[in-house]
Amino acid sequence: MSTIETTTATATDDADRRILNRLKRARGQLNAVIDAVESGGDCRTVVTQLSAVSSALDKAGFAIISNAMRECLTEPSGDADDPNRMTVEELEKLFLTLS
Repeated sequence: MSTIETTTATATDDADRRILNRLKRARGQLNAVIDAVESGGDCRTVVTQLSAVSSALDKAGFAIISNAMRECLTEPSGDADDPNRMTVEELEKLFLTLS
């Protein structure tokens, strides 16, 4: 594996770790929302936690799309029929669903 490939793999692993951390944080926040609703928590707590969940999911979504753009567009596999490769149009649609 070349130095460039190693650096790219390390960057991808690091990005994946950060995305997973965001998603796990969102899961914890969603659990807090569910607990607050089940226990009759006050509206402010529920809305604050729900806002945090929404923000965490948005950030994770943008990070996932950003990674996809880097991996799928800047380093094409050379195989146009590769099912893991996304078209610009597919990435654009995903991005627009988050905005």
